[in-house]
Amino acid sequence: MRAVNLEVNGIVHEVFVEDRTSLADALREECGLTGTRLGCEHGVCGACTVLINNRPERSCLVLATQTEGDAIGTIEGLAKSPTVLAPIQRAFREAHGLQCGFCTSGMLLTAQSLLEHDPDPSPETIRDWMHGNLCRCTGFDQIVESVQLAASMIKQDQEREE
Repeated sequence: MRAVNLEVNGIVHEVFVEDRTSLADALREECGLTGTRLGCEHGVCGACTVLINNRPERSCLVLATQTEGDAIGTIEGLAKSPTVLAPIQRAFREAHGLQCGFCTSGMLLTAQSLLEHDPDPSPETIRDWMHGNLCRCTGFDQIVESVQLAASMIKQDQEREE
């Protein structure tokens, strides 16, 4: 076992893990952040996607020890507070992009990263960016609509703040 400091959603967690412990397992079992889902555990489905230094990464393929010093973002840190949803969360709810919900945390974090890189993505860009996140409910049209709605919500929020 080895002590590792993981900065997750701005909070440093000292965890004790074996060298072979995946980031997904460390987040779920050591940090108690169970919003990160484990689907295929081979990096194919994208359910375990988290943000590492604002880039979407498969947490089942990353060792916890590799992320010491990195900023890790999980679904638990997406909203500013437990009672106010982030625009991407509101959009998925309103446009019915949630489906059964198992893949949703990975979808939301991937979409959040997309909107930070491209605040007005085309449907083709959204499909390309999200292609590594698989929805077993086959609701990809609603997911694309959700990301477009989130882009619109973020733009409206920014205009109100100006």
